[in-house]
Amino acid sequence: MKNVYKGWDLPQIVFTLLFISIAIIACFWVIQPFILSFAWASMVVIATWPLMIKIQRLLWGRRSLAVIAMTLLLLLVFIIPISLLVNSLLDSSAPVIAMISSGRLEMPKLEWLNDVPMIGDNLYSGYHTLIAGGGTALMAKIQPYIGRTTGFFVAQAGYFGRFMLHLGLMLLFSMLLYWRGEQVGRGIRHFAFRLAARRGDAAVLLAGQAIRAVALGVVVTALVQGVLGGIGLAITGIPYATLLTVLMIFSCLVQLGPLTVLIPAIIWLYWSGDTSWATVLVIWSCVVGTLDNVLRPMLIRMGADLPLLLILSGVIGGLVAFGMIGLFIGPVVLAVSYRLLSVWVHEVPVPSDDPSMVVEELVEFENDNPRHL
Repeated sequence: MKNVYKGWDLPQIVFTLLFISIAIIACFWVIQPFILSFAWASMVVIATWPLMIKIQRLLWGRRSLAVIAMTLLLLLVFIIPISLLVNSLLDSSAPVIAMISSGRLEMPKLEWLNDVPMIGDNLYSGYHTLIAGGGTALMAKIQPYIGRTTGFFVAQAGYFGRFMLHLGLMLLFSMLLYWRGEQVGRGIRHFAFRLAARRGDAAVLLAGQAIRAVALGVVVTALVQGVLGGIGLAITGIPYATLLTVLMIFSCLVQLGPLTVLIPAIIWLYWSGDTSWATVLVIWSCVVGTLDNVLRPMLIRMGADLPLLLILSGVIGGLVAFGMIGLFIGPVVLAVSYRLLSVWVHEVPVPSDDPSMVVEELVEFENDNPRHL
């Protein structure tokens, strides 16, 4: 039978798009449980790929030995510490939650106020007058809301098993990507080139640079500040130092800085009367709090030559929009868009004509060609 119509076959186009869409949705449905783990593995492998290449050269060029070394390194530096931190977070939060829920919270005595010259006695008496007048009632009113908040955090502990499963899958996917990294990279670049020619290839390369810049500049800086701040908390005798270290690392990741945890710790030390260690923690906090001003720009420049404001905006916006994985998605999207837009703009030369001459030519053109109403 001859096809008498050789133009656009609209039903064929509609059904083709329909079945392609169904196939894409079905594929995503099947791999949906592994998307988060694979995304984390991709970020880790891209960020640490140069290190893996160096280790491979040291191990006589053997990729298998390099993959084993990187797997052990990820296990020792990434998987085990995170597992211990999460476990410690759950264990350390249990006594705090129990104390808050049971209503045993008491206002501090602040005995050290008596030692303040000239005004110490008045401050001490005024503070205890405030406690006697409304401190207990205030704590009683706050107590129900604190209990609801702690109940929420207790409920989140149920996701610990799922989190550990994602960590295990991330390690497995990382091994596979380390083993076949070049082939995977060429495949992604080939697909991007098929979609958008050289611009697509450039977008993939820029995404890799942005991921490496975020991993070096944001994550490493947050880990360094958090660990150093946690060391200061442990030395000065702050209770639940491990729990506070985790909170400090997260605070640094969201760009709030370590002082959101260190300043309350300093205040608690002064309240407890341990002024010597409080002063030590003040000095240490000044060092830790200003470390990111030096370390973060230097590490970001090592990963990619991108504006610092662009990276930080992407980190904060990505965290708000996508959660923890947005820590990498946000900067990647902004960095790729920024670079592609910059390349597109610079494809033409910068205008060098006198602005006044350009305006006069535009006015003459409008006078010679009046609009017809």
